[in-house]
Amino acid sequence: MKSAYLSNTLQYNPELCNGCGMCSTVCPHAVFAQNGRLAQLDRPTKCMECGACQLNCPTGAIMVDSGVGCAAAMMLAALRGKKEPSCSVGSD
Repeated sequence: MKSAYLSNTLQYNPELCNGCGMCSTVCPHAVFAQNGRLAQLDRPTKCMECGACQLNCPTGAIMVDSGVGCAAAMMLAALRGKKEPSCSVGSD
């Protein structure tokens, strides 16, 4: 069965990581985890593209197109008065 979930835009370059840990601190879905001195993508499919990791990464190791994906779905659901956002294909 094919998943209806859209892949996210999260990109991470571990070569630029300085090990500060900000990505794992600010991510609301624990997408990043510290592995020794470097961050690693622990749960990349849980990224809701809020952009907190990118905004707090001092070295530019993380890129994400914030405002798309689940973060946008959550904002639209709140604006439309819906209780549950839908992050799947065909959701409005």
